[in-house]
Amino acid sequence: MMAQSDRPAATIANVYRGTFMHSTQKTALEVLEDELLGVDTDGKIAFMGRGAELQTLSQTFGFNPSEVTQLAKDEFFIPGLVDTHIHACQYSYAGTALDMPLLQWLNTYTFPVESQFTDLNFAQRVYSQVVKRTLRNGTTTACYFTSIHTDASLLLGKLANDFGQRALVGKVCMDINDFVEHYKETTQESQDETCRFIKELLDKKYPLVRPVVTPRFALSCKETLLGELGAIAKKHNLPIQSHISENLEEVKLVKQLFPKYASYTDVYLKNNLLTDKTVMAHGCHLSDEELVIFKETGASLSHCPNSNISLCSGLLDVRNVLKHQVKLGLGTDVAGGYSASMLDAVRRARDTSKVLTIQNPNYNTLTFEEVFRLATLGGSQALSLDGQTGNFEVGKDFDALRVNVAAPGGPMDLSVNSEEPKIILEKFLNLGECQFLFNLSDPKRLRCAVHHLLHVVSLLSGDDRNIAEVYVAGRKVVPFTD
Repeated sequence: MMAQSDRPAATIANVYRGTFMHSTQKTALEVLEDELLGVDTDGKIAFMGRGAELQTLSQTFGFNPSEVTQLAKDEFFIPGLVDTHIHACQYSYAGTALDMPLLQWLNTYTFPVESQFTDLNFAQRVYSQVVKRTLRNGTTTACYFTSIHTDASLLLGKLANDFGQRALVGKVCMDINDFVEHYKETTQESQDETCRFIKELLDKKYPLVRPVVTPRFALSCKETLLGELGAIAKKHNLPIQSHISENLEEVKLVKQLFPKYASYTDVYLKNNLLTDKTVMAHGCHLSDEELVIFKETGASLSHCPNSNISLCSGLLDVRNVLKHQVKLGLGTDVAGGYSASMLDAVRRARDTSKVLTIQNPNYNTLTFEEVFRLATLGGSQALSLDGQTGNFEVGKDFDALRVNVAAPGGPMDLSVNSEEPKIILEKFLNLGECQFLFNLSDPKRLRCAVHHLLHVVSLLSGDDRNIAEVYVAGRKVVPFTD
């Protein structure tokens, strides 16, 4: 059956014909074969219909049937992947430094690297790399943490806009740091610079890039700063991001630092930081009572399974989160997570679910369809962007990946017998191979590669060779045009 937009008729820019797979509110995976999808000049999905309706649709929407883009038999479209939690400033050391638990890891590796983002040339190099890498890996929407540096944070917003990625960008706020003294702000500086960042980024009027209020986490912020950031977010009607209950030591220290609060969640709640536009990363150790508060406030969680495992932080029980009807997406959490690929996040989410099943054979393991939904529609819901992206609903922006499972030199070997689209999607989500991001003729870089492999055993990152094209709001952003 044909679906079309209620918006005034817009000029059709592109029409695609082939297999489309996406999630809906009711269905974890819907497969649409021989489907037509029209994108208007505003980058929005104008209609969807059966291939047999080509002539009718062409007359209704005024496009030439001969100009329809036909997908090959080994190709399909899926919605763009949504990374609900990634530290852009940590990308420079992704794949290394995974030998410590969270708090020691922050003090030893993270804070010293993040302090370097006063250097805008350094920021330009790292931020260009992370935006391009994530786009190549199919991340059409990213929710970024930066550092405490306003100008470098604004630069990331510019780069996301220039490369065409949909992004929430957050200047990190922290006025407590007893281990790397030069990497913190005063409470007033943090407030003032957050307001400057918000104003200057909004003044740019980037169509797909927005600021997000970003207290690093409760241990890095005085109570006064948390309250002020909650007020700033409310004043500007902005989203909020932070971390919660990632690690048991962290949870214990929050209780010591904020003794008058009932829980970690209560710290954020009482400071107006838990709203229907909030996404909190991790949540491995949240109680059922805290999950009830998340449901009541409309706040979301970002499941970061690679990081949770790599830093030995904990295992998130996704089933329990979903049972409490809390919005949930997936995050790569670079660099605690060693891969900047959302396909890796999909695999690690299933792995975590299987570990929970090993521990409890009665556990209901997540299916690949359910995790696919978390990586697409679930992520858009977690970021309160599901009115704009997340699936192929008419009226939403066309954020999509054109996948070719038969790409030359790719990691997949197709069956001799024809396989149904659902099986091919499952293979795409699951299959990957070790990729070296280093020039191994350089001894120093060889040592880095070996160090990497010792920690992660094998790098099963998403293989961008199967992602032929990436679209954001109707614009083809991959392959890049230099």
